Amino acid sequence: MSGHPAAPAVESSGADLVVVLNCGSSSIKFAVYDSGVDPLPRRALWNGKVQGIGGPAPDFGESGIAPFAIGLDADAPYRSALALIRDRILERLAGRRVGAVAHRVVHGGSKYFEPVRVDHGVLEDLRGFIPLAPLHQPFALEAVSILLREYPRLPQVACFDTGFHHTIPMVEQLLPLPWDAWERGVRRYGFHGLSYAYMATALPERHGEVARGRTIVAHLGSGASLCAMHDLQSVATTMGFSALDGLMMGTRTGALDPGAVLYLMEIEKLSLEEVGQLLYHRSGLLGVSGISPEPRVIVRHEGDEGLAGERARAALDLYVRRIVREIGAMVAVLGGLDLLVFTAGVGEHNAFIRERVCAGLGFLGLVLDDAANEANAATVSAPASRVPVCVEPTNEEWIAARQALGCLA
Repeated sequence: MSGHPAAPAVESSGADLVVVLNCGSSSIKFAVYDSGVDPLPRRALWNGKVQGIGGPAPDFGESGIAPFAIGLDADAPYRSALALIRDRILERLAGRRVGAVAHRVVHGGSKYFEPVRVDHGVLEDLRGFIPLAPLHQPFALEAVSILLREYPRLPQVACFDTGFHHTIPMVEQLLPLPWDAWERGVRRYGFHGLSYAYMATALPERHGEVARGRTIVAHLGSGASLCAMHDLQSVATTMGFSALDGLMMGTRTGALDPGAVLYLMEIEKLSLEEVGQLLYHRSGLLGVSGISPEPRVIVRHEGDEGLAGERARAALDLYVRRIVREIGAMVAVLGGLDLLVFTAGVGEHNAFIRERVCAGLGFLGLVLDDAANEANAATVSAPASRVPVCVEPTNEEWIAARQALGCLA
């Protein structure tokens, strides 16, 4: 690590550290928490990210340090990125030790809902769910596997994105397939559970009893979903058996007529692998716009002439329409709406998306305060709004760290 910027010093209790890893296909985010402080601080001692793994220009950034270019082993870039994070953390331990590593694991299948300490048997179980979450599951498990080999005594805890939705009723879990599919675990699971678990903690602190009523949280990031909550528990969600379902996303389709998939395979002769690439990586905002998976990039092209502008407008119109339509369905399930919350990268930082979604929900009496919305304020609705509309930054890493400590207690 010589030649890289020095890490700034941090104050700590001197107790063991908990490292949280959130592994994607091209990036690894990490956060480090001090287990010696009770309650566990929501702000990490430090955090960072390696991004661009497998690409031509990977970089590394962390708290207080601007991202800088790094070199990764071309034959094993993911292992190399993990080693870099490990070395960076070791530089900053100052005689302390890592007591546990918490992993965000997207899918726990029908077997795992609560956080679990991972051994080789659990790891093999979780590998069986890779087809259900191919963008995240294999990479989280690769990190687990590497650490199991290199630090076999280090406790590792899998924290599941599906876990929060274990409270949804059976009627929401069932898919209209033959019954033996249910018995084999083919059902609606729901995802983004660590984010929604944080909302269940943070929303009543900020908004009081109203948060315990009929709440809809819109987690809008590169992946996107909605969660209908009552008494701070999940009662319905838009993602289902896989993380492809529900809302239109950055590169993923969201809900799609299965007949379209059959057509692509039968008539256009796409292979299973080609269909998977299409649905996960080439669709959504990127596929419709032909520009970007990011709404704030696409919106700059809405005024373009010709097909480019038409596709940009169509992509954002469809993105917003799907959110509005699914919120309407969630309101029906809840029997009304007491609180609407936006979170994650798009939800927290794209005022124009919130404005367009709320305009489509005007029939519910939603009225935004334009200045508050532009400022990404905690409450963006006007006093005249019949339903409060809020922005709440999520904190999945803190939830994972807390779950890991609870699992190991």
